[in-house]
Amino acid sequence: MRHLLSTKALSRDEAISLLDIAEDMADVANREVKKLPTLRGKTVVNLFFEDSTRTRISFEAAAKRLSADVINFSAKGSSVSKGESLKDTAQTLAAMGADGVVIRHPASGAPQVLAGSGWIDAGIINAGDGTHEHPTQALLDAFTIRRRLHDGASRGRGLDGVTVTIVGDILHSRVARSNLWLLNTLGAHVTFIAPPTLVPADTSAWPAGIGYDLDAAIDAGPDVVMMLRIQAERMNAAFFPNSREYSRRWGLDDERFARLSSHSIVMHPGPMNRGLEISSAAADSDRSTVREQVANGVSVRMAALYLLLSGDREDH
Repeated sequence: MRHLLSTKALSRDEAISLLDIAEDMADVANREVKKLPTLRGKTVVNLFFEDSTRTRISFEAAAKRLSADVINFSAKGSSVSKGESLKDTAQTLAAMGADGVVIRHPASGAPQVLAGSGWIDAGIINAGDGTHEHPTQALLDAFTIRRRLHDGASRGRGLDGVTVTIVGDILHSRVARSNLWLLNTLGAHVTFIAPPTLVPADTSAWPAGIGYDLDAAIDAGPDVVMMLRIQAERMNAAFFPNSREYSRRWGLDDERFARLSSHSIVMHPGPMNRGLEISSAAADSDRSTVREQVANGVSVRMAALYLLLSGDREDH
């Protein structure tokens, strides 16, 4: 694997292989010494043009557990804020000997530009680009679903026949897009539920169902209900009347949570707006995977870094 830019480009075998390696990495986390020497001598740069403490810390923990050296590069307060281009930044990192670059950028496609530019010979991992994709989030979500539903016997398996309902701001969500492609590749059936104003204008090419009624979706008994964060900056953009109305129609409140099938699990990429898209009872229940998703994120990102940076990287 040369780069990890999008889940859409992953084959089923590649995705399952990455998830299986993440299982091995999760086993390491249970040992007394939680480090592997695998990437000793390698340098991983976290290049973040957008704030994301959770994702950056997760990648940093993953790289350090593999014994890599980590450089955190925040665009705020750097030369980038003075007008330095992505090309100049990449060439600076290349001169520093970066082997891997984890990039988060507000512009959709920026990681692809970096990977195909020739400015730097490093493995590129997309940590979120605009409203495009966030592949490691989808991989950790799939890893979490697989572990929960297959109860410890998940290696080598996809998610064939699993029903996943994703609820919220589909229009602006890179998490929703990455999950759509990956879950479909792994054999799951995806349904999006959202206010009509928060669904993209053209979803004809998406292998997913589209609906607007959360109650009907819950009554259908999905295996997984994934609530997306409503971004506060969208509150005043006329996508829905107000937060109370949104919560009433599209929030996983106590009553809806109680109606879920006994086998259903509840997911959220975080950070959560409790009382808006999800109630505390749902978020804190034993059917919620929110804390597992954070822990599993480190294992999945270890697997991604391992595949990109251990040994000779092959073109992908």
